[in-house]
Amino acid sequence: MKEKQRHWLNTLISTWIIGLLLITAACSGGKANSSETSKDTIKVGVLASLTGALESYGKQTVEGFELGLDYATEGKREVAGKKIEFVVEDTETKPDVAVKKATKLLEEDEVDFLVGSSSSSDTLAVLPLAEEYEKVMVVEPAVADSITGENWNRYIFRTGRNSSQDAVAGAAAIAEKGVKIATLAQDNAYGREGVAAFKEGAEKLGAEIINEQYADAASTDFTANIQNIISSKPDYLFIVWAGSNAPWKQLKDMQVEDQGIKISTAAQDIASLKTMDALIGMEGFSIYYHTLPDNKVNDWLVEEHKKRNDGAIPDLFTAGGMSAAISIVEALKQAEGDTDIDTLIETMEGMEFETPKGPMKFRAEDHQALQALYAITLEKQDGIDHPVPVLVKELSMEETEPPVRNK
Repeated sequence: MKEKQRHWLNTLISTWIIGLLLITAACSGGKANSSETSKDTIKVGVLASLTGALESYGKQTVEGFELGLDYATEGKREVAGKKIEFVVEDTETKPDVAVKKATKLLEEDEVDFLVGSSSSSDTLAVLPLAEEYEKVMVVEPAVADSITGENWNRYIFRTGRNSSQDAVAGAAAIAEKGVKIATLAQDNAYGREGVAAFKEGAEKLGAEIINEQYADAASTDFTANIQNIISSKPDYLFIVWAGSNAPWKQLKDMQVEDQGIKISTAAQDIASLKTMDALIGMEGFSIYYHTLPDNKVNDWLVEEHKKRNDGAIPDLFTAGGMSAAISIVEALKQAEGDTDIDTLIETMEGMEFETPKGPMKFRAEDHQALQALYAITLEKQDGIDHPVPVLVKELSMEETEPPVRNK
């Protein structure tokens, strides 16, 4: 009897153990399936200024990124059998907020790529996180040279142009031997690095920089700066500025051009162009305007943007956001969907891809995208509510190639 009881008890225990193992296996199987599902989705975290002084920049970038995904994947938002999703976070144009939001994207959303940001200061604050978490960060549209210069790390790739590329285009428009130039810029990384790069490019062409003025980035009164510039009697005033508080009206009110000083600057987004009536006839440069590039990607962007926005034309940062998205999709196509960081970096170094501005190429040394810029004049055209950049010459990616400035 005792033997039978012992046998029955052993059978019961064995059955219980087998059941427990089956349950555990089933649970483990469920986790494995969940893991496999997560690997079928590639996530991109987009950092942008959706509020504050650079709000229009951020919103354009996000819209352009979405358009770029649709263009590069033919509307499927899939590559190599994997879905692509993106999560957007507002940096508020505050570096500490940018770091907080980037950390959230990396830790909670577990993104495979970062994109952004609208501000160079925000972007510089986030760069170390890309290295810490070993994730590719595609910088768009921040332009400070130090992003792909002294603060660069191997995880950083930039589709946006940098200050030195702007400088080459700006210098090409006005600098030559014997020309005296004064500069006015925001007193921040964007402004100071922009002037330093312009000065280098202009002096190579024989021009002399005789006065450098810097104003608080939030300033709306430039009287002292402009008076100082007028007193130095330059041939040109070259301006590096971003944001809605540009000095154009005050330059007109103080009759700078009437005193023989020609103003030159970047023809940037449409909001900026709407404030530049005082600069009609100006010789300068453009990063993007929808009528300047002549290629099928830009044709698609203009047509599709009009469809989605009641006939409105795409703007500077829309094209930039689109370029960032195309670069990521192209990298994933070439890597066959592999998000291994070393594979991605190896794939993207030297990679060429088509954008609304034409071909771009990630330079292997610093991952800066080489790209075309445009020498232009500003003209008033009937039926258009802002001065229009008219092409004088397209400056190829070879002509605008900046110095390598990283370590």
